[in-house]
Amino acid sequence: MAHKPIDRAWLACLAELARQAGSGGIIADVGCGPGQVAAHLAEIGARATGIDLSPGMVELARKRYPDIAFEVGSLLALPVADGAWAGAVCAYSIIHLEPHERPAAFGELARAIAPGGWLLLSFHISGEGHRPGETAHIGQWWGHDVDLDFHYLSPQTIAEELRAAGFEVMAITERRPWPGVEAETDRCHLLAQRSPS
Repeated sequence: MAHKPIDRAWLACLAELARQAGSGGIIADVGCGPGQVAAHLAEIGARATGIDLSPGMVELARKRYPDIAFEVGSLLALPVADGAWAGAVCAYSIIHLEPHERPAAFGELARAIAPGGWLLLSFHISGEGHRPGETAHIGQWWGHDVDLDFHYLSPQTIAEELRAAGFEVMAITERRPWPGVEAETDRCHLLAQRSPS
């Protein structure tokens, strides 16, 4: 996070909005990986928690950040009560969902976020030879055998799917990769509010 000023600015915005939204101001980092986004949120005063599909990632996050609660869970069946969160962030995690899974995931996020709460999504749009709607498959990553699909996503498509799930899209920003820090992909940060009703 130290070399990602735009990501930090969006997280600060989310933290401010979540404090005003209720539900204890809790922000869930969904698809938290090793926990760096949840840790940054906690550093700037937010009440953060983390959820990841991978037990190994959750174990690593717990070791790295023992003061933050992390648990195993899926975007398709979030392990929380209705309206439990004031906000959620999915930092480059929806890129691993198959297109037919996204409506269910957005429905789960709408259920878990309190009415009037906030959702921040970050995702790849295009780059490295791929356009929106295309998929990159990775079999080797950092010297390990993996089986990962990365979906490049259209901001307009994601906005439509969020509206269908009960969110109002408040901001969409597109940007180039941060020089020397990020993979050569164009990115989107999308902020949406859960319908108050």
